[in-house]
Amino acid sequence: MYSYPLLFSPIFKERIWGGSHLRRVLGKDISSDLVGESWEISGVSENISTVINGPYQGALLTDLIDQFDRQFLGDSVVERFGTVFPILIKFLDARLDLSIQVHPSDDLAKKRHNSFGKNEMWYILEADQEAQLIIGFKNNIDQEIYVDYLAQNRLTDLLAYHPVKKGDAFLIETGTIHAIGAGVVLAEIQQTSDITYRVYDFDRKDTNGNYRELHTQLALEALNYQTNSSYRLAKELLQNRPVDSFSLAQTPYFKTNEIALSTNDTFDLEHVDSFVIYIVVEGSATIGDLRSPGHKVHASKGTTVLFPACCKKITIETFSCTLLEVFV
Repeated sequence: MYSYPLLFSPIFKERIWGGSHLRRVLGKDISSDLVGESWEISGVSENISTVINGPYQGALLTDLIDQFDRQFLGDSVVERFGTVFPILIKFLDARLDLSIQVHPSDDLAKKRHNSFGKNEMWYILEADQEAQLIIGFKNNIDQEIYVDYLAQNRLTDLLAYHPVKKGDAFLIETGTIHAIGAGVVLAEIQQTSDITYRVYDFDRKDTNGNYRELHTQLALEALNYQTNSSYRLAKELLQNRPVDSFSLAQTPYFKTNEIALSTNDTFDLEHVDSFVIYIVVEGSATIGDLRSPGHKVHASKGTTVLFPACCKKITIETFSCTLLEVFV
């Protein structure tokens, strides 16, 4: 496989809660003021990303996996997940509150939808002063209490609210009730799944005047009714990396590091048996594969770059940037 940094065409999704920040903050080529999601790299059926640069320009993500599987994904990724691209990268703009929802576990999603579950991580890019997230319940409850409060239209009384600021990160495991609050722009790293059970939508109507579908019964078995104190991710210093490098999430589904650079550097990925994705969340950089200097890409805030597993020496040229490094 030819070794170079791959860029993909974003897939934009209009949402009733979407806004214009993906254009204004991240420079996305969007005309609508209701775009809530930019799917940066997707292997979700009917939403497959397309390469927009270099020798593989015009190829679908699935084409590259079919042709190069282990060179592209990595041996360990193929052994664990087969040839399905295992993660989905998004940016989200919440002009309004999102619905309160939950995602099923791997087992439940497999049984009901023949799909992966949806563990996900959020990294806050921008947040209004009073912005907050809903993640989990305030206290341990049971299904009976949940159903009772839901019937009384008092579900929000049970929920835990988390104030947020730029640079905060959160892990939302399957079964965790959650919602993104108004005034938040974030990067989302998740399993490849589009299975969401909506449990409460603030009695909103869509553009056609209809209430959006709720998945009340489906959610009952999916929900974890116990609270958890570890939603907000602590940043742990990484050894043998640039000075400001921190581990954020270490899950069975994806691993995410935050790396801040103020000078040029080279990353050695010999120990990583996986494709590696870099998401620029601040500043800009020129990113390339040491073996393919003719195919460097300039990546500004909001750019997502994928290196196939066969890439082992990554060059970063920058005066100042912060990256999220994601692999499986």
